[in-house]
Amino acid sequence: MAEDFSTQGMLEIYLYENGQLLERLQEIVLEYKDEECFDEDSINEIFRAMHTIKGSSGVMMFDEVTRISHKLEDVFYYLRESKPDNVPHMELVEHVLQVVDFITSEMIKIEGGQPADGSAEDYVTALDAFLNKIKNGEGEAKKEIKENVYVEPQQFYIAPMASSSSRFYKIYLTFQKDLPLANVHAYKAVYSLKEIAEDLLHYPEDIISDESAAEEILENGFKILLQAQCTEEDIRGIIQEGYDIQKVDVYECSAKDFQQGFDSVGSEIRIDLDAPIEETSVAGGEMIIMAPATQEVTEKKPIAPGDFVIESKGPGTGKKLAKDKPKKHDKAAFMSVDIRKMDMLMDLIGELVIAESVVLQNPDLQVPGLKLDNFTKAARQMKKISSDLQNTIMSMRMVPLTNTFQKMNRIVFDVSRKLGKDIEFEMIGDQTEVDKNVSEHISDPLMHLVRNSVDHGIEMPDERAAAGKTEKGKITLSAKNESGKIWITVQDNGKGLDRAKILAKARKNELLDPYKLDKEYTDKEVFQLITLPGFSTKEAVTEYSGRGVGMDVVVSNLQAIGGSLEIESVLGQGSQMIMKIPLTLAIIDGIVMKVGKSAFVLETNLVKEFMRAQQDMLVMKPDGQELVMVRGECYPVLRVGEWYQLSDYKLDMEKAMFVLVEIEEQVICLVVDDLVGKQEIVVKPIPDYVKKVKGLSGCTQLGDGSIALILDVGALTK
Repeated sequence: MAEDFSTQGMLEIYLYENGQLLERLQEIVLEYKDEECFDEDSINEIFRAMHTIKGSSGVMMFDEVTRISHKLEDVFYYLRESKPDNVPHMELVEHVLQVVDFITSEMIKIEGGQPADGSAEDYVTALDAFLNKIKNGEGEAKKEIKENVYVEPQQFYIAPMASSSSRFYKIYLTFQKDLPLANVHAYKAVYSLKEIAEDLLHYPEDIISDESAAEEILENGFKILLQAQCTEEDIRGIIQEGYDIQKVDVYECSAKDFQQGFDSVGSEIRIDLDAPIEETSVAGGEMIIMAPATQEVTEKKPIAPGDFVIESKGPGTGKKLAKDKPKKHDKAAFMSVDIRKMDMLMDLIGELVIAESVVLQNPDLQVPGLKLDNFTKAARQMKKISSDLQNTIMSMRMVPLTNTFQKMNRIVFDVSRKLGKDIEFEMIGDQTEVDKNVSEHISDPLMHLVRNSVDHGIEMPDERAAAGKTEKGKITLSAKNESGKIWITVQDNGKGLDRAKILAKARKNELLDPYKLDKEYTDKEVFQLITLPGFSTKEAVTEYSGRGVGMDVVVSNLQAIGGSLEIESVLGQGSQMIMKIPLTLAIIDGIVMKVGKSAFVLETNLVKEFMRAQQDMLVMKPDGQELVMVRGECYPVLRVGEWYQLSDYKLDMEKAMFVLVEIEEQVICLVVDDLVGKQEIVVKPIPDYVKKVKGLSGCTQLGDGSIALILDVGALTK
């Protein structure tokens, strides 16, 4: 199987590249799901994607993935060449998505170290039947279509079968600098050409077992000799420039030049006819001097066949080596990086921020009258560099929400078809970027919210028609950056939340204050009841909802990353669920506070106001709850020292500080002893062996080496 053949590096590239192709494939299919058919460009792109997946899976010897991708490639090959007009579009969409699901499930197994043992038999049979149906049902005269036959290669050097129609090519591939495992990418190019090749040679020859081949390929390029009955456009259609290949040069040559092969491999000189003749340089250790046309040309050494590859330009232009050709513009270069290395780098940046605080806040520097002008100047420069470094690393970790949103598009499509609902899905702001870890944490909550909108929110077509609505419902998924947080909204134009029904179910489950009337609850308080564990107003349990666990999972996952959920709804018009999540989980701006000998940190953007405490501002309720009166408004008071049962906090209110904090439109007044100041805080998780304490979201290390606890205001307001 593949484990005997591949290396870990090849496997990682296989999973990464095919994962990207599958995401793009699903994006295309969902984009055209409501159209009458795929357009020519989308058909070509899907065909190329399946051709690439088939080829790379064949290299890795994942037979079932190769088999199913080849069969879907057959379907789109026929669509591309024959252009039939009787294709059942929705059935084709479902077939493509089934193939995507199968390959994705196999890749998940492979990534987890398990064998790819799934059977594609049922899917291949269904695709065969579909292909036969559109072939037999074609109304116009059938065209002669060359069969798209996949032949398992025994080796890459194919015995020559030259004929009068054979053509010969020299192909030169230039890969992106610093491309990891360039030899594997070269291997893929060779493997892709094998189906059209009559004869095929390449240099370096050993690109799998020879580790030095990757360096040779990056330094001198990858050279291929191809004999085939094809055009240059066919070759460029198979091997294309991309994130791995920087440039593809294809030159048609004679049979004699083809047989001479690479006479000077490793030191081949490539000449551009676009520059002055004088600008030649050293190649292969020999200086070749090209004089102006008016002077005599002295040749140091006879030129052997294959030494030069001539790039034909306009007549009368000069010559110079292609490798010396100046760049016309800077081109962005990309490379894939293991996310674990990014996490490690982010951790090191956090440690650097802590070390910086330790240096700048060192007690040895806190001497009255001590002047350290040079030190202060150097410290400012160091702080600027560390801030720039931090911002750069954080920007590298930012990813757009496009892929996450596309997954929701697929969920809407699948669930709506199973429930018999017609739903339009709209994405707004999907290019909004969030930290990679945040993106992973919000996928499950978002899935629950979207499923709820499809199942609970959008009505059946007949119900919508009876209510005077369009039979086609609509779900809008939007994202925006506001107040230092990402707002992700799931909005539907369904039936909305029934306040009376929610209150009745809450009364039945004894979730409400028996002495508080229903009308005393605000809509926001009522709608938040649906997030309680086990709460569901749906009578029947379905595959997608009704157990009362989905919304509880949403809130729990959001709170784990410092996020929150707001619910708005109008009965009969629809609902919207708003997730507010932080941009990043790693480093935040915080206010350091002292309570007794303990230090606490509060996120800066939650603070509304600081005030010196005064006893006459406090109001006591009959039940013992303290309130603070600020400019005619009353806010609940929470004494941090009393809440955490600290014995050394200030009991005298006149010497304490009031900190007004606001979250989810709720304001609470925290009472602390002193304010230390604003500081960049590196968020660290509380160790597992410490019992979870309400109101704490993590911890951090301060400049003096002490540990401060990070307050979770959202949990304190519950």
